Amino acid sequence: MSASPYVGRVALVTGGSRGIGRETALQLGQCGIHVIVGARDLAKANAVAAEVRARGCSAEGVALDVTAARDRRAAAALIEERHGKLDILINNAGIWLESEDASHPVANNTARLAEDVLRATFDVNFFGTVALTQTLLPLIRRSPAGRIVNVSSILGSLALHANYGSVVGGSKAFGYNASKTALNAFTVHLAHELRDTPIKVNSIHPGWVRSGMGGAAADMSPDEGARLSVRFATLADDGPTGGYYFDAALPW
Repeated sequence: MSASPYVGRVALVTGGSRGIGRETALQLGQCGIHVIVGARDLAKANAVAAEVRARGCSAEGVALDVTAARDRRAAAALIEERHGKLDILINNAGIWLESEDASHPVANNTARLAEDVLRATFDVNFFGTVALTQTLLPLIRRSPAGRIVNVSSILGSLALHANYGSVVGGSKAFGYNASKTALNAFTVHLAHELRDTPIKVNSIHPGWVRSGMGGAAADMSPDEGARLSVRFATLADDGPTGGYYFDAALPW
């Protein structure tokens, strides 16, 4: 049996201790990729890394709160020391604060949304993600096939939100939705800046996934939700960049 073409590649998955992040780590490991599982709780990150290794794959855990500059710098230093490069960054960490989870309806309270909820949501879903990517970009530039996957949501689509009859027309969780719209803007701008490099940057909608965030009513399993992240993490050299995808391209 021939070796996986991805052996030797190194990936970091943020929010990797549960849900889509955990499944993404497991699936990347099965591809022969060394997986660094990032999570705020190091014990939980290490537990997922142990799951990856139990399947005969390679992994390690790292304490990583994307909103903490110290954690971002420490993660970069660890990757620099142990691997010298980063091939894949899966920006999966995210929070939903406007109801118990996405299975519980959210009334449109844009005019009344508390500032602390909005700021906390953006700190993780946008500002922390942007800062981590900027911190790790020098390591990604050393990869012959750098891949940055921003785990967005169909709820970040302004085009679909402006169409009140669309699949997301009635889902107006302003803080979460706006944070994913901002993340999509980051994807477009960063992909343009890196267009003359081998690095590919894309946003993906993993689907509505049964997880701590998606809730029990969601129609996809974490295993199914992870597949698109893995697909875009392993894009061929002629794959797309600067896009926004689910089964097909989504409207911005």
